[in-house]
Amino acid sequence: MGNCLGIQFIKLKQGARTGLKLLWKDKENVAVEIDDSAEEHTVDVSDDSSNEDWVVVSKSNEGYRPLKNSQESKKKKKKKKKKGHRITKDVVEECFAPLTDEEEALVSGALSYSYRREVLVSHPNCNIDITGENLMCLSPGGWLNDDVINLYLVLLKEREERESHKFLKCHFFNTFFYKKLISGGGYNFQSVRKWTTQKKLGYSLLDCDKIFVPIHQGAHWCLAIINKKDKKFEYLDSLKGFDMQVLPVLAKYYVDEVKDKNKEDVDITSWKAEFVTEHPEQENGFDCGVFMIKYVDFYSRDVGLCFDQRDMPYFRRRTAKEILKLRAE
Repeated sequence: MGNCLGIQFIKLKQGARTGLKLLWKDKENVAVEIDDSAEEHTVDVSDDSSNEDWVVVSKSNEGYRPLKNSQESKKKKKKKKKKGHRITKDVVEECFAPLTDEEEALVSGALSYSYRREVLVSHPNCNIDITGENLMCLSPGGWLNDDVINLYLVLLKEREERESHKFLKCHFFNTFFYKKLISGGGYNFQSVRKWTTQKKLGYSLLDCDKIFVPIHQGAHWCLAIINKKDKKFEYLDSLKGFDMQVLPVLAKYYVDEVKDKNKEDVDITSWKAEFVTEHPEQENGFDCGVFMIKYVDFYSRDVGLCFDQRDMPYFRRRTAKEILKLRAE
């Protein structure tokens, strides 16, 4: 397969879960559409004459792989060109790169009870120490804690700075930002005013394509995004919940922040407030934090959210590996 033409989320007729379609163009200029809404994934390969072959593919940690070809369908179909996030096969493979045997052993050892009282890693710049007990939140069924989430977000920023050509320019607020912003009666810009100085960050939030804000709803993690690139304020909840307060608060914050730091009046009257519903859904009571950080990961790459509940065990171990190595890939 070659370059991807688009990525589109679809709903099953039963409404049970969100599926995924990827539309590729291979080196022979053949359109290839991957439908992730079924247990087995079928790829419709159409040439200019509309004759079709069917390729059965499987989704693994290495991405989407064709298993076999057949000539079972020659029925002509007209295809509409779908708009969506542009993505390359290399990015898909990078997002699902399997851990090596050494990395698997590293993660298994760190998640064992033998190291629960030891400091496994310390980040030199953000003053976060990860003990074995902290990291165990990435074990199956664990609820992600502030230290693990915040260190992972620091690693995403370092990844962007390391390979800026591959990622959007983003800012990743930590898990304490929003709670501080709404302290003292609903909105308190002064309480977070010094968090984003030029001296501290080295850049202005006005320069960022996307600003990610983790939202903790009691016992549940959600995500809000100040999306300058697409002129939106977005809210994502893996359980499809809503919080009507968050987006107006962040809209006010963004206006105040730009006024304070850049001495400009930013016009957001045309921006949309969007509660994103077509996204991967959580199907249990403990993976919300993993969904949240992977929303951040994929959106910072400027690609669609091409994962689902089945990928959570892999993402937990991958995140543990990245934290142990202090390097997000």
